[in-house]
Parts: sequence; structure tokens; C-alpha cells
Amino acid sequence: YVVKPNGGNNAGHTVVVGGEKYELKLLPAGILSENAIPVLGNGVVINLEALFDEIDGLEARGANASRLKISANAHLVAPYHQTLDRVQERFLGKRAIGTTGRGIGPTYADKVARIGIRVQDVFDESILRQKVESALEIKNQMLVKMYNRKAIEAEQIVEYFLSYRERLRPMVIDAELELNQALTDGHNVLMEGGQATMLDVDHGTYPFVTSSNPTAGGASVGSGIGPTRIKTSLGIIKAYTTRVGAGPFPTELFDKWGEYLQTTGGEVGVNTGRTRRCGWYDSVIARYATRVNGFTDYFLTKLDVLTGIGEVGAELSQISAGAVVGGRLTDAYGFAAETGLGGADGGVATNFKGNLSPVDSSIIPLLDEKHRSLCTITNTERPVLTKVSHATVAHNDSNFGMITNLDDHVV
Repeated sequence: YVVKPNGGNNAGHTVVVGGEKYELKLLPAGILSENAIPVLGNGVVINLEALFDEIDGLEARGANASRLKISANAHLVAPYHQTLDRVQERFLGKRAIGTTGRGIGPTYADKVARIGIRVQDVFDESILRQKVESALEIKNQMLVKMYNRKAIEAEQIVEYFLSYRERLRPMVIDAELELNQALTDGHNVLMEGGQATMLDVDHGTYPFVTSSNPTAGGASVGSGIGPTRIKTSLGIIKAYTTRVGAGPFPTELFDKWGEYLQTTGGEVGVNTGRTRRCGWYDSVIARYATRVNGFTDYFLTKLDVLTGIGEVGAELSQISAGAVVGGRLTDAYGFAAETGLGGADGGVATNFKGNLSPVDSSIIPLLDEKHRSLCTITNTERPVLTKVSHATVAHNDSNFGMITNLDDHVV
């Protein structure tokens, strides 16, 4: 099973299978594997129009999407959520957060306010109509009186959802029950985060965050799998840092190297087409993400993008990453550097010399003291496995990746 436990069609993943490039927006990556059952968990918010458009696009290319399962408890994005998202973002002006305008935030807001619409509601027209009418009593007041927009008819929304009912029906399951039974039966369950740690609504750079919890704890809540059944937390991190939308970015580059990372790394958002902001690797954030998620393993990507750069920058604090607050180095992150909390002076910037190329060695900072503050990675012209400190490195000329494991073995 491959489960998406959070987010919606606001965070895309680019996946290459068999030389074919796929841009997934709502569906989990497991949709491309014949050996996996892809699941949209209860923590996902689903735009039905976007869902079936994406399925149709994949099937037109020969992919099989018939294995997809959807939790009956997942919430649905209504057209009025998208309208409110776009109107509210424009209303904020210079204070805009930089949302995708896909209605994700308003859908999660309704979920928490207990006026949301769930997948299971589509199969009971009476309940569906009651919920839509109740929600629109509030939404139309906002649209008409605050934003000077037209009111939305309840019947229009009801018909929108009902038009997808029969196609949706065979996909809907009690996902919590099926996933837990799968674990009991000895099957593997992989949960795929929708966004990165720094976009987590609780642990990210609030308010410049998404509306759900893409951290490891959120995977448990968004799938219905208890935390004691999760054995591995795998952190995926780039060899540099990227961000889409507004918000703090301590290592952001505004020079030729920022442009180089964008161009060479193909840093364009899958869903929005917006160019990603780029900067050097930030070990303060990496260590923070490690603590918040309880990572047992790491997967480092896009080292090849740094090929040819003579000097690689990184945000470090000598041996252990931290923030400088009141002239004193602290290991506590807390976003003091971004928010001004605690009178932060900022982090410590370090440049690492060395030209990363297929035949040279480079100094790459790792994530925490357990894996050493620095390790030297030696490339060769042949694909090899090189053990460096406590890291296992797999690489070749065209694709450079790293997996590290606390138990010192290949995952």
C-alpha cells in the first residue's frame, strides 16, 4: 500500500518510471506501481474534478488507476472553497500567503469548524444537501457582504458532487480498517507526505504554511494507523533548499547561483507552474526537521545539480546546527531568526570549497551529530556504494542519491 495521508491537489510530485515522466498532483506515487495499492487517506482533501482529470490523464498514457482506494472519511473540496481561497488571497494584498488558490485551506477550515463535506456524504443525497445548505448560509454572507461577489446556489453544488457519485463509488473504502488489517497480515504500508516539514501548519513557518500536517505525526492521523505501528520515518532532503510561495527563507539566493539552481534543478512547481525560490542547504532546518519527524533514515537528492559549482554554501553552526540568539549559539530552532522571537541574530553561514564533479570529492554537511557534521563523498565514473562515516552513498554519473541509516546498512 502507498498512502497519501494529507494535502490535496496543491502539492505535486514529479515521478519518473521506465523513462516516462509523470507529474502527480493529487494521486499518491503508488498509482504508477502494479505491485502497490494507492490510497487517499482520511487526512486528504479531495477535489473530485481534479481527481478524475488526473486519472484520465494517466490512463490515456497507459497507466492503470483501477487499484485506487479512497477513505470514506476524507473531506471534499467544493467549488465555493476555491472561490473563497482566491478571493481571500487577493483581499490580503501584500500580506498574501501565496496559496495555490485550489481551495485547500478553506476545506480544512470547514473540517475543523465541523461544517465540512466528506466522501461518504455523496452517497446520501439528503445529508449532502443539508450540509451544503448549512455551509452556504455562512459562505454566501461572506461572499456577498465582505467580498462583493455573487451568492452560490446550493443546488449547483449538490449536482456537482452527485455527478461524480457512481464513478467514485467503487473506490471508497474504510481505509483505516483496511490499512490496519494489511499491517496485521504482514503487508508493507508506505505513507507519502504531501508537503515538506516547513509547511506543516503546527511546525512550519506559520502563517506561511499549508493547512495540514505533512510531518511524520500527521501521517498517523491522516491514515488511521496508530503511531506504534510505524517503524521507519524516512526524511527526503535536497542537497540545496527550495520553497514555493511567500515566507521566510534564510539561505535564499538572489544571484546567479539561485538562478543556476532553478534552471539546472528544474525547480518549477508541478501544480502551479511557479518557479521555486532556491538557496543553499540549511542544516538548521534539517536538524529541526529531524527532531520533529523522528527520522530514522534520510534520502538525499539532487546532488548532481551542484556539479560544477566551485563553492557550496550552507547554513551551519560550527559542529551542531542552531540559531544565534542574543549573541549566543543555541541548538533550539524556534524560528527566532525568521520571526524575531527571542532577539535572534541569525545563523552561521559556511562555504565548502571543492568542485562537485563525477571524478572529484566534495564536502557535504550531514544532518546531525549522529552522522557526523561533515562527510566527504567521493564520486567515481562507475556506479558504486561508498560507506562514509555512518552514511551509505549510492551514486552514478547521471543520478546521485544518498541513503543513510542509523544501523549502518543499506535500506
